Amino acid sequence: MSGIRFSFEFFPPKTAEMEERLWDSVERLSGLNPVFVSVTYGAGGSTRERTLGVIEKLAKTKNLQPAGHITCVNASRDEVDDVLKRYWAAGVRRIVALRGDAPDGAGAPYTPHPDGYRYASDLIEGARKIGNFDISVGCYPEIHPDATDINAEIENLKRKFDAGATRAITQFFFEPEYYFRFVEAARSAGITQPIVPGVMLQSNFKGLARMAKLCNAEIPQRIADIYEGLDDDVATRDMITAQLVAELCNKLRDQGVRDFHFYTMNRANLSLATCRLLGVKQAERAA
Repeated sequence: MSGIRFSFEFFPPKTAEMEERLWDSVERLSGLNPVFVSVTYGAGGSTRERTLGVIEKLAKTKNLQPAGHITCVNASRDEVDDVLKRYWAAGVRRIVALRGDAPDGAGAPYTPHPDGYRYASDLIEGARKIGNFDISVGCYPEIHPDATDINAEIENLKRKFDAGATRAITQFFFEPEYYFRFVEAARSAGITQPIVPGVMLQSNFKGLARMAKLCNAEIPQRIADIYEGLDDDVATRDMITAQLVAELCNKLRDQGVRDFHFYTMNRANLSLATCRLLGVKQAERAA
């Protein structure tokens, strides 16, 4: 009925309580029949083992297509290749290949590991030697903080596709014009592969503003005004977030977008509410 498809991104849990919430979210969102579900690395690859553990469990126990994140930072080529081989051995055929944030966190200067893959395009070439992975990569409609302009951003994305990437997933944004402008620039540069909008489901505005600053995403004043005074009102924030995200997705859908990647923050409720507002129900997707 809706004609749209989803992929969902999770992060590896740090505590037993967070692990319970993760698997509850995975279970509930699986009813939407996502194209794939991905699991992130922390800054500098700091959650590597936990990410591997979640991905391997997903591959064994859930009827889903897991995609393991893999980054260049803080690891030699041999270490990265070992992770890729573990993914392949576990039956994982999808990865999300990223340069990754510097070990000191997003915004800090990036220095390649002396024995590692320098950039995502190098990582993709290495992954292709290990297995025929379906490879997603990142891109920034409002330009990566390290890029000089949109042309540099597009050139970098083209290098990743030339190396063998399958699709790009954007960093989150709030105005559809940023996405369409970026896609137009990519198509003009000869990029034909899918560019999937990444949609953030974070109802904590302070956390959202912090992430937006790090990744160079502009938050419109109208959105900041809506969240003002709701720091202690989680229920209202959640309702507002689902509505705002659904409005963004509908604006994208009206112009032909059919695939969406949800940054779930390991909270199923917001993703389920948003999908329901978009006319997608679990029963419909599972049928």
